[in-house]
Amino acid sequence: MSEFISINPATEEENARIPAWDDDKLDTALRYAGYAQREWAQETPLETRCTLLRNAAELLRAKKRELAELATREMGKLIGEAEAEVEKCAWVCDFYADQAPAMLADEVVETEANRSLVTYQPLGVILAVMPWNFPFWQVFRAAAPALVAGNGVVLKHASNVPLCALAIEALFKEAGFPEDLFQSLMITA
Repeated sequence: MSEFISINPATEEENARIPAWDDDKLDTALRYAGYAQREWAQETPLETRCTLLRNAAELLRAKKRELAELATREMGKLIGEAEAEVEKCAWVCDFYADQAPAMLADEVVETEANRSLVTYQPLGVILAVMPWNFPFWQVFRAAAPALVAGNGVVLKHASNVPLCALAIEALFKEAGFPEDLFQSLMITA
């Protein structure tokens, strides 16, 4: 497959054609995701990460109809179900923005040592391989906790929802997340 073709399943009309990436473009994207993640983890305070997740939640709510219509056009989800899915994505962003400080706090453990603790640190860049049937929810339920914890995310979405994948990437950028920290990879299986 040299391109992704987005087709409206209700009308069988073509929504868009998006070129698939070659190996060089993929390598570059992964390299930049790594750079962005390291800076994000080392330089961006948790409070800022939480604020940006709240920004994403606000944008999801503001663009709920637009994103729902995109899901309907691209994969056939009923508009009411698609709006509910987008709202659930906003909820999960708010949830992790509110809960991350407690979830990521160091936990002191009593031992014979002077000081023992469990600490939570970013893993790096997370690969999210997602299905088509919940084109927004499946991504946000994985990306929200990963991003707030200091990780980067690269998304390999289902091949029939490339416009949803790109819309998610654009939303994170608009919310203020660093360039390259969340990327939708236009790669084949």
